[in-house]
Amino acid sequence: MLKDIASRWVASGRPAVLVTVTEAKGSVPRDTGTRMLVAAHACEGTIGGGHLELQAIATAREMLASGRLAPRSVHQALGPALGQCCGGAVTLTFGALDAAELARWPTQPRFHLQLYGAGHVGRAVVRLLATLDVTVDWIDEREEEFTATPDHIRRVAVDAVEGEVANAPPGAFYLVLTHRHDLDERIAEAILRRGDFAFFGLIGSRTKRQRFIHRFEERGVPPDVIARMTCPIGVPGIIGKEPEVIAVAVVAQLLAVTP
Repeated sequence: MLKDIASRWVASGRPAVLVTVTEAKGSVPRDTGTRMLVAAHACEGTIGGGHLELQAIATAREMLASGRLAPRSVHQALGPALGQCCGGAVTLTFGALDAAELARWPTQPRFHLQLYGAGHVGRAVVRLLATLDVTVDWIDEREEEFTATPDHIRRVAVDAVEGEVANAPPGAFYLVLTHRHDLDERIAEAILRRGDFAFFGLIGSRTKRQRFIHRFEERGVPPDVIARMTCPIGVPGIIGKEPEVIAVAVVAQLLAVTP
């Protein structure tokens, strides 16, 4: 996540310029609030690519080379002069990346996700989420299955994993991808009994879905809540059972339901 990189750069004292899209009108490649970090020999993030971004990088590096890091803004129309056909206009703000700027960085993530399962699919999902502005609780019984993660992905190794459902904030997202159907079932039931989820996806086939639905109905889980369970998971039309393919389809689905 870009903020994690910015934090590391500030902590290490690396000189850098923060480029921010502070105004966007018409058809533009990135929205207001988009950020990019520019150091002398590195860039992180993007404000949309093309000539606009090349000019922004050049401006930022000129600031670094001269030591003149006072904030400045540049208004730029996206048209023939830049070789971009978007047709809109953006205002870019340039300023030194420092602790004060980092403190002003928006902290509201796209969503809070509880991800159950550190198997092949879970790890593939985490690799994608590591690049996004989200908050994730990654939960599994098997601590040895976790891989290294950035700060916004919290690894939780506990025995009774279904108990973690109670710790999620209202309106959380849930993905259940564990290595056992009985564990999937316990977690799923806990999520459904809470009922306040924004999205709940359960890995499995339509046969598994029907089997679980029958059991939940027998236990008195309201049908309207059960109907909100997504199983199978993933954006329709993406074919393939490789973990990486499933992960792309699932993360796309999460982003599609984000308010």
